[in-house]
Amino acid sequence: MNENHWIYRQGEKKKKGILILILVVLVASVIIALSTAHAETTVYVNTDGSGDFNCDGTDDQVEINKALEYVAENPEFTTVHLNGPNTYIISDSIFIGSNTILEGDPTAVIKLENNAGWPLEKPLITQKDSSGSQNITVRGFEIDGNHDGNKEKSRGKGYYNLIHFLNCKDIRVYNMYMHDSHGDGLKVVEGSDIKFYNNTVYKLGHDALYIIYCSNIEAWNNKITCRTNSGLRIYNGNHVKFYNNIINSEGEGGAGIEIQKTGPSTVMDDIEIYNNLLYETNTAGIWITGYGSAYSKDSAKDVYIHNNKFYKTGINPSADWSGGVVLNGFYDTLIENNIFDGCYGAAIAHKQVDDEFLSPGSGYTTIARNNIIINTRSSPAAGKGYAFYNKLKDTHSFILQNNCLSNNAGGNYMHASSTSDTEVDPALIEHLDGNGSSVLQNLPCAEAIKAGPQELPYEIDDGIDIGQEKSLESDIKRAISDVVRFIKRVLLSFTLEESDNEDFKIALPSVISDNRLKEGSSNTTFRETEYIDVGERSDGWKYRDVILFELSQLNETDEIEKATLYLFWYYPDETRPEDTIIEVYRPEKWCEEHVSWDARETGTPWHNPGGDWYDKNEVSQGNTPYATITFNGSTLPDNRYYELDVTELVQEYASGKYENTGFLIKARAEDSNYIAFYSSEWQNKSQRPKLIIEYTSE
Repeated sequence: MNENHWIYRQGEKKKKGILILILVVLVASVIIALSTAHAETTVYVNTDGSGDFNCDGTDDQVEINKALEYVAENPEFTTVHLNGPNTYIISDSIFIGSNTILEGDPTAVIKLENNAGWPLEKPLITQKDSSGSQNITVRGFEIDGNHDGNKEKSRGKGYYNLIHFLNCKDIRVYNMYMHDSHGDGLKVVEGSDIKFYNNTVYKLGHDALYIIYCSNIEAWNNKITCRTNSGLRIYNGNHVKFYNNIINSEGEGGAGIEIQKTGPSTVMDDIEIYNNLLYETNTAGIWITGYGSAYSKDSAKDVYIHNNKFYKTGINPSADWSGGVVLNGFYDTLIENNIFDGCYGAAIAHKQVDDEFLSPGSGYTTIARNNIIINTRSSPAAGKGYAFYNKLKDTHSFILQNNCLSNNAGGNYMHASSTSDTEVDPALIEHLDGNGSSVLQNLPCAEAIKAGPQELPYEIDDGIDIGQEKSLESDIKRAISDVVRFIKRVLLSFTLEESDNEDFKIALPSVISDNRLKEGSSNTTFRETEYIDVGERSDGWKYRDVILFELSQLNETDEIEKATLYLFWYYPDETRPEDTIIEVYRPEKWCEEHVSWDARETGTPWHNPGGDWYDKNEVSQGNTPYATITFNGSTLPDNRYYELDVTELVQEYASGKYENTGFLIKARAEDSNYIAFYSSEWQNKSQRPKLIIEYTSE
């Protein structure tokens, strides 16, 4: 490097350094100003004596309610903030008034006490005024329903709903983590203008969102795992939008989304469900039902379901209402541009779940067009695996247009028909994407390939919502977010740029996919669970994982100095009879959409169930791993990353010696030594798997 070039580079670095310093000072000034303004309207609750109100871990609702009462009595205050990391144990309800924000740090937890013994319909959080309230916000913290500490009560009966409002309007619940309850997450009766978004909801005792006799409802960007009933549910409500949600179950629960109408008293003619991913739901992905006393056609019509992805919905073999979309009692439902892949029983079905849900009248029509329906599976109770199944042929009918159908186990139609649907080659569907060739785009179902959640419209890393707030403060926050992202890019350019050590660089490749391989569900693909696991559980089943990182940014001429795989250990919180020795191998090529314990791709089984691999000596199913680490059976998770040196394997991938097929991770001796790590689907980005590569370029 000549002297002039060196001087120029040093000058450029100095300029960038000054620019970053100016930007940091600017951002800090704005943040301080916002924080000061926020503090002037906020009352703080803590447990260490530093709060305006301080809790002691017993009957903590007393101090929280005092804080909320103080805000209600002093209009210059708007917000009660729960400081973390703290767990606030409550023995009675928390009451929130109009024009009030109840917020908290992500590490602040409201938890129901053990053996609470509350009566039916007594919630953890509710409104102060029994006649109704307005402009209520709940955001940012965790609610633990403590199901296992209150097992004397049954789930789904109305006990211990987490949040319940009656006759309230302008409700916002967002950025919450709600889990392990007996009842609903958010239940609203006779309300309006309800927004439920950016929440993670795990294994509640009823619905994540249950809306009864309400209007103007939106739910988006929620991640919901059902246990007892549905993810999102509307009962006699209207003007509804559900979009960009991810909903599944883990072997329990009902439908992912449930739409109910009963009797003539309400109109339901403006309901839109789109861009959602519904996978492995216990019963239907979406269940729509109208029943009870006779009602007019105009009062139950025009539900619009589009651009959703249904994957293996209806896993319960004994549920008649398993499938993709199961419906009855609604007129002119339009289902278009969706993907149904591997649904059980039928992709789209007219069914009456039981005698209670008998639809009055006849002439109900469902229009299904431009959908991709593939790989529908047989279910003992729900059907033989049809694309379309009309079990109510005397009162309901389908209009089917330009659907693309393939590999449906029971055939394409039962009591239904079409003259314009297309039987397509499965390989053609797999290669279709939003930027596909004109030949592929000419398929009638091409638009459906865009189905599923779209890119989130807010910066998760910065914790900033820019989707709804229109105030000056939110505008400033958006500007800060833009500046922060710019600084990240500038800093990254420094990281990837030549340093004084010349060509030394660091790469942090993204995870393409991490999949669980579960012996006990040997034909099931586990791509979107929030954890990966290895070893053997007490039930005798074994668990392994495959992880694939994007390495295309590396060139064959790059010299890999070091590559480290980081896994965040979190489970189980108890000792184990045996040590767990983790090993990393080079797997055979596998498909992230279809890999399972038995198969690496649809129609291509592993030669050895549980995965085919090579060790560092190139021996098939060998026992000399590329990397290893031991977790002692007497050691408990300590909430940190553990490192595996995978330098040699990454070198082989980067050099082109082998195609990048990722890592196969297993326990050496799979015997009573089960442990689990967070996966790339885990909500906390700072605890997901990561690969850090140090390298030099010529």
